Amino acid sequence: MPDGGEALVQTVAGELGVIRADSIGGGGSSPVLARTSYASHRNAARRPSRAYAALDLGTNNCRLLIAEPSYHEFRVIDAFSRVVRLGEGLGLGDRLNEGAIERTLAALRVCKGKIESRNVVRARLIATEACRLASNGPAFIERVREEVGLAIEIVDRQTEATLAVMGCASLAHPKAGSVIIFDIGGGSTEIAWLDGQTGSSVLCPSERIRSWDSLPVGVVTLAERHGGLKVTPAVFEDMVEEVSGRLLPFALKAGKAAAAPNFHLLGTSGTVTTVGGIHLGLERYDRRRVDGMWMRSADIDRVLARLLGTDLDERAQNPCIGRDRADLVLAGCAILEAIRRAFPAEHLRIADRGLREGILMTMMREDKVWTRRSAS
Repeated sequence: MPDGGEALVQTVAGELGVIRADSIGGGGSSPVLARTSYASHRNAARRPSRAYAALDLGTNNCRLLIAEPSYHEFRVIDAFSRVVRLGEGLGLGDRLNEGAIERTLAALRVCKGKIESRNVVRARLIATEACRLASNGPAFIERVREEVGLAIEIVDRQTEATLAVMGCASLAHPKAGSVIIFDIGGGSTEIAWLDGQTGSSVLCPSERIRSWDSLPVGVVTLAERHGGLKVTPAVFEDMVEEVSGRLLPFALKAGKAAAAPNFHLLGTSGTVTTVGGIHLGLERYDRRRVDGMWMRSADIDRVLARLLGTDLDERAQNPCIGRDRADLVLAGCAILEAIRRAFPAEHLRIADRGLREGILMTMMREDKVWTRRSAS
């Protein structure tokens, strides 16, 4: 890892359920709740609440995070994550299907219940690529409003990329002259080039973005086009080549990034957290061990080779993958590999944080919650 990385890993890992405001600065998803389930605090429901909620409805997952400001940090008091595959079929068509809609509505009803029970004072609920792409995306959002009572906004690609940066930019090494941050989603992949000093507590990370792009390809859409059940080395290479072609315009703009001192990659998504968990040999996914960890390029190569040598059942039995994502993980790895080839780096830092954390931090900053606490 870049100079000083070992110590930095220890400081950002922190206590499960607590995210420091200066660590955020301004995805990972799992087949099981354990991946994104944060520790709830015993007395959270007994004291007056000033809770904030952030919901990320993606192509594959429905994820909710509820947190309270706490001095210069926020404390997660509730969370929910479910694989809904809202974008199922969008790799081959342009409509959300009824089965996917019903699964998603069921998950959103759970989210509604959590938001109400936690007395949330402010929330931002966003939908991303599946609803952007689908011809019936706006109709689905209206149905959610009528049947569930949640007002979800379909955000554009720039907003999604910016929120991803806000959520995990604090993990960029402070001595890195340049960093490529990426978020591999179910239907799209957001990628941004940040210049140095991304760890600054003064500047908002969004002010450090030199260039960004949103590739209309994610683990669900890529797996549907190429097949995710039986992935041969040839099929894997075909996926990498497709992503590389889509990545080329951004790579031409951000090509100088890799030449900067202490350059490294910073990834957030179920793909990179899975790669990290497999590298660590975890018998059960543990966010505290994965969020903020560093991986060397050679270690990533070994994990990808190992996954390519497995069949669907073997992937499903891996505790860091699970049956719900067994057919998607290699598509995610192909996207990761295309990014690595475009921006060769000796080190990758893994973030199990992203859009939801970026949303929470943005709302709390706008409300000046820490300024008021300091004044009092």
